[in-house]
Amino acid sequence: MVNTLKRISDFYVVGINYRNTDADVRGDFAISTEQYEHLLSIAHHQHIDELFILSTCNRTEIYATSSSAKQLAQFLCSVTKGSIEVFMQHAYFKQGKLAIEHLLQVAAGLDSQILGDYEIISQIKKSVKLAKEYNCIGLFCEKLINTTLQSSRAIRSQTKLSSGSVSVSFAAVKFIQQQFEQTADKKILLIGVGKIGRNACKNIVNILGTKNINLINRTAEKAESLAKELGLNYNKDKSFEQQAQEADVILVATNAATPTLLKKHIEGSGAKLIIDLSIPYNVAAEVAELDGVRLVNVDELSKVADETLQNRMLEIPKAEEIIAEHISEFKNWYLMRQHIPVIKAVKTTLETIQQNHQDVLVAQPMQSSDKIQKVLNNMAAQMRKNNQRGCNFILAINDFMTRS
Repeated sequence: MVNTLKRISDFYVVGINYRNTDADVRGDFAISTEQYEHLLSIAHHQHIDELFILSTCNRTEIYATSSSAKQLAQFLCSVTKGSIEVFMQHAYFKQGKLAIEHLLQVAAGLDSQILGDYEIISQIKKSVKLAKEYNCIGLFCEKLINTTLQSSRAIRSQTKLSSGSVSVSFAAVKFIQQQFEQTADKKILLIGVGKIGRNACKNIVNILGTKNINLINRTAEKAESLAKELGLNYNKDKSFEQQAQEADVILVATNAATPTLLKKHIEGSGAKLIIDLSIPYNVAAEVAELDGVRLVNVDELSKVADETLQNRMLEIPKAEEIIAEHISEFKNWYLMRQHIPVIKAVKTTLETIQQNHQDVLVAQPMQSSDKIQKVLNNMAAQMRKNNQRGCNFILAINDFMTRS
């Protein structure tokens, strides 16, 4: 861990999200695990001591301490398919308190494509865990992340911002429900059983009330395991193409670097609803050209209206208050960490004064130690209030001499 406390003004977030880019552009800047690990491995050589990256279907963001936001943009784009020029056209840059506030809003689900989507928390934790393995989380980010998680938990427990079942995977199932009067007779194929795929699958079972679902996954054991858990079909004898052609509804959640479902896989097999839950897209664009095929992606799913979202809107002011409280607590911690060297120096000076007057104080050593602690506590309170280092050093010594 980097033990030097970074300045708040050196903390940035640089990124793009669903507000300023469509899924095609976001796909060009999606960061894979391998790319993320590479960036973490070279970060210190680029004089970036603390960082973590969020890359989801909604956003690609780098949070880091740096000398400039542009450096972080160039650093991020050094491994992406998209160019730095395109990134700069769409990107937002936030510094200091605004960057901290943005992180807490993201973690709360306030900046999610579907308001209150709580899945982002696990993605933050996963990102930070990997960054720690590469020694890229220091004293500043460690505390900030803890503050972020505490704020998110408080919002979840004290508001209804994340109440009800609303997420990208939930929206996908609601969309299916809107397209068909009856879903029990529809053959559903789920390609990819990662977290989003698993959630979508469980929502299909619980909301649509059907188990007419086939599962396909790169790691066959995972698909077989989920099929057994939910009582679904897992047919290892049929090919990928055969299962795709037989399906009425196909959900793709494979998170691959290139399209998984191609035009040739389903050409001539009739009408289908295909939902691409992946970023970058994992369904080839030309699939939409086929007669009878309806292709939707995560951006379109975010528009699915639901009463739950309206209720969540009412909780935004409460969530923002909680975020403001936690930012204030973080700033107080930061100020105190800044003052620790001064406080330690004052303590050493006072203890030296105490030793030099041992003949006077020896009869009451405990009282003398208590006086030092009271002086330090008073000094810390004044420093939090006034943020004046040198002046408080002198005042503390005067205070101690007066108490003595």
